[in-house]
Amino acid sequence: MSQSPPLPTRFMRYVWLVYLGALFFQPVFDSSSDGLDWLAVAMLIALFLPIYAATFRARDDRQTLVLIASIAALSLAGSLVNSGASVFAIYAAAIAGRLHPTRRAVAVVAALVGVVAVMVLISPVPMPWRLAGPTPALFFTAVVGATSIFDAERDRASRRLLRADEEIERLATIAERERIARDLHDLLGHTLSVIVLKSELAARLVRPDPDRAAAEIDDIQQIGREALGEVRAAVAGYRARGLGAEIDGARVALEAAGVDVEVHADPTDLRPEQESALAMALREAVTNVVRHADAQRATVSITTVGAVVRLEVSDDGRGSSGLAGSGLTGMRERIAALGGHVEVGGPKGPGDPHGTLVEVTVPLAGTAVDGSQAEEGGG
Repeated sequence: MSQSPPLPTRFMRYVWLVYLGALFFQPVFDSSSDGLDWLAVAMLIALFLPIYAATFRARDDRQTLVLIASIAALSLAGSLVNSGASVFAIYAAAIAGRLHPTRRAVAVVAALVGVVAVMVLISPVPMPWRLAGPTPALFFTAVVGATSIFDAERDRASRRLLRADEEIERLATIAERERIARDLHDLLGHTLSVIVLKSELAARLVRPDPDRAAAEIDDIQQIGREALGEVRAAVAGYRARGLGAEIDGARVALEAAGVDVEVHADPTDLRPEQESALAMALREAVTNVVRHADAQRATVSITTVGAVVRLEVSDDGRGSSGLAGSGLTGMRERIAALGGHVEVGGPKGPGDPHGTLVEVTVPLAGTAVDGSQAEEGGG
């Protein structure tokens, strides 16, 4: 399976074609140019565009290499009549950055630099056009190729990290399901067996010994109530561990993304639905840090302030855009339904471009927090 990074958007592919303007410099500014020079420009562009378009449909690195070689050959041949044809080598270097492994991409870019160097030596185009075209292309072919390789490696690393996070979450889900299954088996297996046996016994005793049958039925009711209480206690325990597990997951995700994280979490007294909403808010905030913030440091804090529990997730990344995505909108709706609120801005205020602070406040269990109290707790 190919490990090539995502291709540029269709819009950007067209934008990059603006650099074909280099082909027009010589015919426009060289007073000795004639109609043949303009015909050469048209033919070079007509030959280049289909190859360029094909690079975005290539199914593997072998096809991409063939297309890069075609562009390099066109660049070399075109330099015999137009110094701007060296721009094709820069396009080829940008495409070469998508090759995998990295050493292959580096080798191809180095070969393209060599092709441009050959253009400088063999091009019959008169001065100063021979130097004005291929010579700058030597620099830009190397720089664009190196930049493309770096971007491709960064994209691959991001996708590996995303796959690793998904695998960790999948394995954690499986482990949690297995733990719950074991707990329920241990909790209810014996109890249900006793209920079945006592039910069968009561059924046999209904006619010969009604009093004993009634006693067995009373035992069944008592055992059933105790089992129900144990199940409720177990479920409450699972829910109580939800926020703690999410904090551990946040630490793992941030550290895996190369973000230094500091966590401070006070014990909370939240209802299960409140704790679940706070855990989901923490997950959404951390996901935004990992995917969008490009941060070096992050802080996760859960504290009790007055009548509310406050969650704060801050980072030193590129700052909030101020646009509420679907994740943030959903977070606001869930928290608002519980009487809390969400604020997003910079650590020094809503307009601070340096870093992002997500602040979520939720009322403590058993308290009624009106708007003014919530605002006080959040401020």
